[in-house]
Formats: sequence, structure tokens, C-alpha cells
Amino acid sequence: MSDAATMTPTRVRGRIIAVSMAMAFILYLDRICLAEIVKAVSFQEEVALSKEQIGRVLGVFFFSYALFQVPAGWASDRFGARSMLTTYIVLWSLFTALTGMVSSYPALMAMRLLCGAAEAGAYPTSGALIRRWMPVAERARASSMVTLGGRIGGTLAPFLTAWMVVSLGHWRPVLWIDGAVGLLVAAVYWHVVRDRPSDHPQCNAAERAHIGSPPIESPLPTREIGPVLWAFCKSRSLWLNASMQFLINIGWAFLITWLPTYLKEAKHVEPIAGGRMVTLVLACGMLGQIAGGLLSDATVRRFGLTWGRRLPLCLSGTLAGSAYIGCLFADTAWGVVGFCALVSFSVDMGTPAVWAFIQDIGGRVTAAAAGWANMWGNFGASLTATMVPTLLAYGTTSDEGQRYVFIACASSLFLAAIAALGLDASKTVWNAAPAVNAPTSDRS
Repeated sequence: MSDAATMTPTRVRGRIIAVSMAMAFILYLDRICLAEIVKAVSFQEEVALSKEQIGRVLGVFFFSYALFQVPAGWASDRFGARSMLTTYIVLWSLFTALTGMVSSYPALMAMRLLCGAAEAGAYPTSGALIRRWMPVAERARASSMVTLGGRIGGTLAPFLTAWMVVSLGHWRPVLWIDGAVGLLVAAVYWHVVRDRPSDHPQCNAAERAHIGSPPIESPLPTREIGPVLWAFCKSRSLWLNASMQFLINIGWAFLITWLPTYLKEAKHVEPIAGGRMVTLVLACGMLGQIAGGLLSDATVRRFGLTWGRRLPLCLSGTLAGSAYIGCLFADTAWGVVGFCALVSFSVDMGTPAVWAFIQDIGGRVTAAAAGWANMWGNFGASLTATMVPTLLAYGTTSDEGQRYVFIACASSLFLAAIAALGLDASKTVWNAAPAVNAPTSDRS
């Protein structure tokens, strides 16, 4: 009997997921904090910006965030997840702190562009790390915990930021503190994480056996970038996954962009009460993340890899789309909030399967593939910002225009559910330069 069979497995992978959750928390805190800071009196007194300029400052982040998804993912595949994600955390933390030192519109635009570029590699790199540290049947649950960290950060960011602005009496120290916390997270991440189980001195043979000994893969050289991108363009499953993320984010982004305005203008809800309602909606998404991770891993064990990924995603899109249809028949603000809470829960229930699927097919280019799909997802989120006012203008009345919005969001989610039926998690997207000493039992 081998030593691995008799010893108790260590739990290093649990610590890696925990520090990845902390990374995702500070990621969203730094991403969202400025939206609250621009409302502060101290900011408005020092930085004279028009509403249009504020909108550009807040929106330019997502432009660079989407644009740098693939390059940041490639860098992680090339130079290693540990070193690159630590670098990304350091960079966006420094840019966050530097934002607290500028006062002009161009400087704020530059800082947000740089923050978006630095944050772009966070989730793609985490996906590549999870692929190496988790067996196939546990990848969705691990992915759900990392994205849960981001959801918690995004939900608490407005409250924490507003509280710090009031407590400290000024907006600048808030960004300095956020940046300092980010640097601390980067240090902990570097200390805890290794690129693979075999590199970690505290990961014993029993834990490596449980994980499945992922292959030792050669880094992705620069000369292969073109062929890899061409392989992405030819992959039906990757395009379907990218389309799903695009469509899902169209439906989900309404909750964080236009739902507060809708509750105020259509349902006459006071802003403070509306903020609590939106927080409740997003909190349901946290529950969806946990449920989705358990569901996707369970369906993989029950139905195999291909249908184990398809089924949770079909269910997610169908339930979320149906909930938006329910909004059409809700007469009260709480009725709309209830259906939107179901949208939030259902969409986030599918997120772990989305990321686990990329880990299944990504192989040695998992981070780049995740960046490719996430790029299209962010384009979908940005589309919602312009789609909603356009549809509202088409309606002859405010109620009719809002019905168009709910129908459009529902339709995008139903289409995402249909796209999920074509996913094939058993085929890797890039097979060049096979792994060194890769065990034949590892199909990922």
C-alpha cells in the first residue's frame, strides 16, 4: 500500500481558495469604491466634474478591463499564475492608492484605465489555478467560492466606502487604505499560493493524489499567441461560452445599473430604501453562487462532464429569464424585487459552471481562454447601459418602455440557456505542445 493511501490529505487547496476569495473581495472593493466616492461632498468640492465626465470616469474602467482580458490571461499562462496574479494585485492596489492623489479629470481617467487593465487578469488567472488545484468534480464549487468573494466585496463596497468617507472626513484616505489592504492581500497571496500542488512544500502525497496530479505543462511561448487565438476563433464551444457570458451579462447588469433608478422612478421608492432592496437582490446572488457550485459538481458526478456542465447552465438561464417575465406582472416594488432576487440567484447559480467549463477545455491556455470568454461577457454588460435608455425611449409610455427592457433581459437569458446545449466540455481548445510527463488519466 502506498504512503498516499495511508496518510491524511493536507488541506492546502482550501487555503488557496480562501486567499483567492480575499483577492476577489478586494478586487470588487477597489472596482466599485469610486462610484460611491464621487457622491462625497469632499470629492465634489475638490474635483469639479460634470455628470458626463463622472460617467466616463466610471465607465472607462470596463473598457480597459474587457480589452486586457486575453493579454493578461496569456501572461498568466506564460509566466505562472502565482507571480502574475500577485503582480496584478500589486498594480491595481497602487493605482487605487494613486487615484487618491489626483485631482484632474484626465488623471482620474488614466488611473481608472490602468486599474481596469490590472484587474483584467484576476478571474482568468484564478480559473487556471483552480484547474491545477482541484479535481474535475470539485472545480465548480471552488470557482463558486472565489466568485462569492467578489460578490461579497461588491455588495459591501458602497457601505464600507461611505462609512470610511464619513469616519475619516475625506475621500482621499479611503483610497489609500483600500490600496494598502490590497498590498497586504498580495503579500499573503504570494506566501500561500503555488502554481501547482507539486510545487507546494506543505501539500502532501495524499492531497496530490486526491487532486489527481495535474500535468506539468510547458509555458505558452509568445510565438504561439497567434495560433492560440485562431484556435479560439475555431472553437464552437468557446464561442458558445463567450456568447453565453455576453447574453447573461446583458440580463444581470440591469440589476446593478438600472434597477435602483427603476425602483425610484417607476415604483416611487426612496433612494435609501431602494438601496437596501438592491442589496437584498445581490445578496441572493451569493446564495446562488454556493448552490451553483454544489449543483454543478453534483451533476458532473451524476451525468458526466458534458451534461454535468450543460444542465446547470440551462436551468440558470431558464429560471432567470422566467423571473424577468414575472416582473411584467408585478404591481408592487417588492414584487419586482422578489423576481429580481430570483434573477440574481439564478444567474449566479450558473456562474460556477461557466468558469468550470473553461477550466475543463482550457488546458495549458486556461487563463487566456477564460480571458477571451470574460471579455465578451463584459461587452454584454456594457451594452446594457445603452440598451435600457434606448428601449425606454421606444415606449410610448414609461411602463411600456420598461416592459421592453424586461422582455429584452428575459430573451437574452433564454438564448443563453439554449446556447448551453451546444457546450462540449470533453474537448480541449488547444492541444499543441502536450504536457510533460502528463498522466493519461487526466483529460483536462
